[in-house]
Amino acid sequence: MSRSPVENHADLRIGVVEYIAPDDIKVQLDLEAPDGIAANAGVPREFPRINSYVLIPNEGGHIVCQVEWINIERSPFPKRKGYQDYGLIDLPFPIRKMKVAPLGILKMDAEEKFKFQRGVHSFPSIGSPVLIPTDLQLKSIVESGSNRRVYIGNSPLTANAEVKIDPDRLFGRHLAILGNTGSGKSCTVAGLIQWSLEATDSADNPNARFIILDPNGEYSKAFGEDAKVYRVGDEKNKLEVPLWMWNSAEWSSFTQASTRAQLPILKRALRAMRNEEMEFEDNPNLRAKKFTGILLQSLISSENRGEPYSGQFPANKNFIEKLERWNLSLSAFDLDDQNLNDLNESIGESIGSHKIPWENGRGFNYPVFTNQEIEELINLTRDTFISLGGDEKEIFPKNEDVPIPFNGGDFLNYLEALAQETGNEQYLEFLIARIRTMLADSRMDAVIGDEIEIELDKWLENYIGESDKKSIVIIDLSLVPAEITHVTTSVIARIVFEALQRYRKINKKTLPSVLVMEEAHSFITRYNDSSDGNSSSTCTKVFEKIAREGRKFGLGLVLSSQRPSELSPTVLSQCNSFILHRISNDRDQELVGRLLPDNFRGLLRELPSLPSQKAILLGWASELPILMKVRDLPFNNQPQSDDPDFWDVWTRKDSKGRDVKRDVDWKKVSDDWQENDDEE
Repeated sequence: MSRSPVENHADLRIGVVEYIAPDDIKVQLDLEAPDGIAANAGVPREFPRINSYVLIPNEGGHIVCQVEWINIERSPFPKRKGYQDYGLIDLPFPIRKMKVAPLGILKMDAEEKFKFQRGVHSFPSIGSPVLIPTDLQLKSIVESGSNRRVYIGNSPLTANAEVKIDPDRLFGRHLAILGNTGSGKSCTVAGLIQWSLEATDSADNPNARFIILDPNGEYSKAFGEDAKVYRVGDEKNKLEVPLWMWNSAEWSSFTQASTRAQLPILKRALRAMRNEEMEFEDNPNLRAKKFTGILLQSLISSENRGEPYSGQFPANKNFIEKLERWNLSLSAFDLDDQNLNDLNESIGESIGSHKIPWENGRGFNYPVFTNQEIEELINLTRDTFISLGGDEKEIFPKNEDVPIPFNGGDFLNYLEALAQETGNEQYLEFLIARIRTMLADSRMDAVIGDEIEIELDKWLENYIGESDKKSIVIIDLSLVPAEITHVTTSVIARIVFEALQRYRKINKKTLPSVLVMEEAHSFITRYNDSSDGNSSSTCTKVFEKIAREGRKFGLGLVLSSQRPSELSPTVLSQCNSFILHRISNDRDQELVGRLLPDNFRGLLRELPSLPSQKAILLGWASELPILMKVRDLPFNNQPQSDDPDFWDVWTRKDSKGRDVKRDVDWKKVSDDWQENDDEE
């Protein structure tokens, strides 16, 4: 004989509602409510328990509430209806109360299956019964939702229900995995990738793409033969990020170019490199052509800034001094070219008519130029450039950020020539010295040097993946020289993002890919005006752009960090899903608490005491916050991030009695450090 809903409610009832607010409901527990173990829900389990769930019936189904706190109030013994308590001493009696936060509605559909829906539209009234959910209801709360295809753990608070996620929700709107060292972050990252790929095994030739930026070399063995690992010095898969892939912002951050004097010339040199392969043989005609091209660019730039027309000192004086340097340099070309001679003569006349000595002989007056004078000078310079074999397309070459290969030595030579011809040697001295040092450094040369012969399409194929193939790429950054670590990371992330942008432009569809940044607090840091422009802030800006725009182009971002308070607020605020392991730092807890919506902050009180492998899943990937035990990951698939085994090494035995050896050969270490070749 089936039981009525009223009879079921009577068995599961544990209290009544005594206070209601939109974000706060207080419950008084019945005297008969179970003390420690509740067996009336089908299976014995602890009750009451912080962050567990209770139900309040309403006309739409059941309101799902999460327990925030439990306390005892001392009050007179409650009078029981129908009983006469003669002779009862009126001493304070402990009444148990709970505060619960409403999360959503649990409804039963036409197929008599429970489905959970976020949000509460109709609140209960005073005196409404409060129920313990059954195992089926608990599992329905956690397992509700469509397209939950990847099994990542179990929820101990909901009858050990399976926690599954929708990859589109988890990766499509960015994920942050946060927690202290040793809390299980790296295993969670490796597990998410492993379990996501396992879920695609039923598909023919899965086309999943994961790119892991690994600063500590933890993941190199986590995926076995399924992953390609690129590292410095690896003969098979050598990490290659050639300097011609750097854009102007990355060049500027590395060279610390000043925005006023150095950056414009640096960009001009990069544009020249992108446009064509530069030649520097002793060819006067070629040098004259290049020089007049530089003059034409500079004249047009000066006109756009209004420099020749400004009546304010020292703008006119600076422009005349620039013409004087050009006049001197043009006179040094020994060429029989009438246009070149006419240009030099015209510049000399402009100087004479716009640099007039004062009557006392102690200075000069600099009258402003007219529009006609500047246009005539520009046209004459253009004619001279074309007569020397120049093409007008060369005047404004391809953008300085287009990844077209060029030689680092040629770039340095051209930059030096450009500095000399524009009279800016003293302003570019430090910048040129820094580039020269970089090109001469053998450690950097292995990663960015001119010996790297790789085409852009081949690089994209290696680092993002081939067509219609499962791809896990691990980029080991642990041996990248510290001076270029941030620049290298920035270049890789930016190239991946821009490649996917262009893929969508051409194919009108996205190519879903996941970019994982381990130790994110070291690469996606907070920055201010004083640090703006350095390599760290440039790297952060790349990830900020990916965080804001990556979803539109199919690029999902996964951040793993032990210090969320040091992360860029822009990037962290764009993460819509979180997996939170143990977090004990007050600042980090406060930051995470501010990111959470609704009434879920009570769950975060468990963060400082979470054991390893336990985590809280919340955000877009989950209908409600879930405390879960992350799935076990086989030892062979775990990242190499274990704590140092001091005791085992000290005693030469591990916990199973096996010998533990740590042979030391400092000669090998020193040879590797000093880059000494083996004699054998």
